[in-house]
Formats: sequence, C-alpha cells, structure tokens
Amino acid sequence: MSASLLSPAPVTSGPGAAELLDFARRTAADSDLVASLPLDPEGRTWVRLDGPGGSEAWLIGWPPGTGTGWHDHAESRGAFATARGRLTEHSLSVRLPAEGWRSLHLASGLDRTRTLGAGEGRAFGEHHVHEVLNTSPTEHAVSVHAYYPPLPLIRRFSRSGAVLTLEQVERPADWQ
Repeated sequence: MSASLLSPAPVTSGPGAAELLDFARRTAADSDLVASLPLDPEGRTWVRLDGPGGSEAWLIGWPPGTGTGWHDHAESRGAFATARGRLTEHSLSVRLPAEGWRSLHLASGLDRTRTLGAGEGRAFGEHHVHEVLNTSPTEHAVSVHAYYPPLPLIRRFSRSGAVLTLEQVERPADWQ
C-alpha cells in the first residue's frame, strides 16, 4: 500500500471528545449567545467561536426542514449540542477509506439515528460520517459544534439506499 493511501495517525494532542462535548453543552446553555445568532427563515446561519485548546467551534441556526447532508470531518474529532429545538442525527457505524474511492455499497446494520433536544449533545471520533437535520416543520433549532484539530476538510456524500457516493471535498476557504 502506498503512503498516500494510509490514514493519518489519530490525533493525540489537544482537547478530547469529552472536553469538546462539555464545551458545546456549556456554550449551548448560554442563552445570551444563542439569542445573538441571526436566524434566516431560508438557510442555515453560523458564527465561528473560539473553542477550547485551539479547537474550532460554530454556533449554527437551522431553519425548519434544513440539514447538512451526509458528510465527515476527516481526521477531526468533534461534538455538538442542541441549544434550542431538536436535531436528528443519522450516522454510520463504519470507517470509510481515506481516499481512492467514489462509491461504496454499505453493509446492512450500519445506520444509527438519534434525536437531540435542547441541552443534549454527542461526541464523536475521527472519520465520523453523519448528517444532521432539523426535521421540525415550524421551529428553528440552534446548536453548538466543536472540532479538533480545526477542520482540514469536509467530504460530502450523497446516499441512495445502501450506496454512498463521494460528491465533493470542501476546504476551510469554502465555508469561512
């Protein structure tokens, strides 16, 4: 196997997933900060925050019916907590290859779903594949997300049944 196909070593420095989750929950409980986020009825809004230990953090507003689509955070670990409303996370309990593929057929039994109400959160490790949705037809949701190391890229996927297809790779310049 060539060196370019090997996954990077797991990140061992910086804040761990539990520390990121603690930060996300504490920040989500800051009602003044949450209320300061401008909300748009048509699309998600966000403000970058300073996370613990050099992590990247975001306060995100979710209009009714919006979501992220399937994606991962490369070698960054992370956490998010809901500040207002409810968010649903669909995730896959599988580690995808770092590169060298466009489409994968997923085995059965890999799908996970959880709904997180205000004050609830979850942490995840490197290469976590998920989508986050505000399924409410009427209520905005707000959440706090934190990642370490700061996101080097996001891979976006489409999904049709058991087939996951790599659609796009975004770099920080695409969202900052």
